[in-house]
Amino acid sequence: MRVNLIKQQTVMNYAYKHAESLSSCKRFIHTIKAADWDKPEDMKKTFGSNNVDHLKGTQKIVINIGGNNHRFICKYRFGKSSVQLFIHWLGTHAEYDLLNAKGEQYKVENYKNYR
Repeated sequence: MRVNLIKQQTVMNYAYKHAESLSSCKRFIHTIKAADWDKPEDMKKTFGSNNVDHLKGTQKIVINIGGNNHRFICKYRFGKSSVQLFIHWLGTHAEYDLLNAKGEQYKVENYKNYR
């Protein structure tokens, strides 16, 4: 099924604040536009099994981009004809490690600047 990224502009705003991530963010958007997912396991096929972690007990994933320098927390919803992928958090690997240390990666609900 086709994947709809909600909201692409959020990714680009992040990229403009973190110039080193611009090409990786553009590649992420391009990859999502070309993705075809029928089940959550397909996400790992799209990004590579080392670059996607499912947050247990949720419909959220952590995606590593830019050589694992940046991490995105996304919520997904499979519909009848498409998949919705919602951006919930964007940050550097180091910022994610801080979020993870506090156990907050499970708590982020809607994107806002957590830094």
